[in-house]
Amino acid sequence: MLGRVDECQKRHSCHHAARSEPNCQTTDRGAMKAIQYQAYGSYEENRVVNVERPQPKEGEVLVKMRAVGINPLDNTFRAGHIYLATPENLPRIGGQSGVGIVVETRSAEFQVGDRVFVRGAGWGLVADGTWREYVAAPAAGLARVPADLDDNHAAAFLAGAGYLTGYLALTEFAKFKPGQTVLAPAIGSAVGMETVQIARRLGASLTISTASTTKKAEQARADGYEHVIDLSRETLKDGVLRITEGKGVDVVVDGVSGTLTGQALASLAFGGTVVVVGYAGGREAEVSITDIIWKAATIRGFTFRLFAPETVAAANTAILGYLKEGALQPRIGKVFPLTEAPEAVRYLIEDRPYGRVVMQIQDTAQH
Repeated sequence: MLGRVDECQKRHSCHHAARSEPNCQTTDRGAMKAIQYQAYGSYEENRVVNVERPQPKEGEVLVKMRAVGINPLDNTFRAGHIYLATPENLPRIGGQSGVGIVVETRSAEFQVGDRVFVRGAGWGLVADGTWREYVAAPAAGLARVPADLDDNHAAAFLAGAGYLTGYLALTEFAKFKPGQTVLAPAIGSAVGMETVQIARRLGASLTISTASTTKKAEQARADGYEHVIDLSRETLKDGVLRITEGKGVDVVVDGVSGTLTGQALASLAFGGTVVVVGYAGGREAEVSITDIIWKAATIRGFTFRLFAPETVAAANTAILGYLKEGALQPRIGKVFPLTEAPEAVRYLIEDRPYGRVVMQIQDTAQH
């Protein structure tokens, strides 16, 4: 029996239903539910398992998670479509961010009862993430949630990392200056919607996005996004040139790519910059080399690995400040319970909602 328990704990999971391990045991701290990948593959690899509840170390706090976000990168990793997806990196608890309540602390920075944003470098990818009932997290990586922001919107603030991506893309790569114009395609996505909000706060004279359908374009305009190109009615290039009166845009922050990449380059003003941050629209693109040459274009590939930790920390501080000011408005597309993770991830990837997808966590830990 002892050997059996050690084996189970080493794998970090006790399965449910047909995959149950009847001889698995947990420590006195009790078990908790989590979403864990045990293989790379379909949405169904978002498996509900029982794992041991963590114990905070010195300098850490134990957070009872309330709501967590889903990032497209979560799907990319679980599907096995990224260099990190190696056999040695399994099993892995998913989730890169969320919000919860401090229930135990070994840090002077936080007290029991504090409501906090939870995230960490590599979480859900190279370290177990937030898709579980309890997380033991270094205090240095936490931040208090504004009192007027509910759990779901707090989770949505971090869910797609759109605010952080947009801020870093504009300030670090594009060297954005107030008065410039910005295009961020896909208004319903994290990068599209949240880069537009960041650009406005930084002083853009004009912000433009796109929508794949008339319904989504009208929804965005009703929310105050004035310049949304309806791609079912005109091309990206035609829409940008119409809105900018033929001038083009100074910066493109592109989380779509695919067929839009060539259109984005063609929409640039002279000396403009395209920052490629994602490929929701496809990994292959056709571009006109003359657009790069004649526009003196700069093209940058975005990855968080490029930035020093202090740069990312400063960016997180800045966007949290904007949130507290009311300049940023996290948008929720749909809320699921954690136990419906396979459908929640599928909904984000395939239905492409207008807003973030959040999972709520109900505490079922054993005591």
